[in-house]
Order: sequence, then structure tokens, then C-alpha cells
Amino acid sequence: MQTSFSEYEYASKKRQTRRDRFLAEIEAMTPWGELVAAIARHYPKGGGRGRPPIGLERMLRMYIAQNCFGLSDEGIEDAIYDS
Repeated sequence: MQTSFSEYEYASKKRQTRRDRFLAEIEAMTPWGELVAAIARHYPKGGGRGRPPIGLERMLRMYIAQNCFGLSDEGIEDAIYDS
């Protein structure tokens, strides 16, 4: 897989931001596997008509980031596109 310009620029970045440190702490202390397993039976599976649902773990990570940073639905969407 080819590295994009933004990935190359981010990899060569020397200073870690407060946001990066905070997200690393959340990553280290959150039991993602257990949370996904607890929610999985309630999450839509897709397979029918319409657009397939976004992956459960991705949605869970977005939800937690949204709450930690106090973002609206549009705000978390913008944050994802900016990252």
C-alpha cells in the first residue's frame, strides 16, 4: 500500500499534540473488544435493502470521541474528515 502525503507528513511530525496524547490514553485504557462484544447483538447487521451500516467498532470510537471532545454530530464528522 502506498503512503499518502498526509500520512508521510504526520509520521515525520516530531511533537505530539495534546489531542494525540489524549487519544492514546483513551486507546490504552478502553477495553474495545469487550465493549464491541456487549453491543454487537443490538447493532444492526445489514444485509437487507439500503446502505450497509458502518462498522460497530468505528461507530463506537466516533461516539466516545464525540463525547470526550463535546462535539455535535456534524462536529465529529468534520473532525474525522480533518484528521
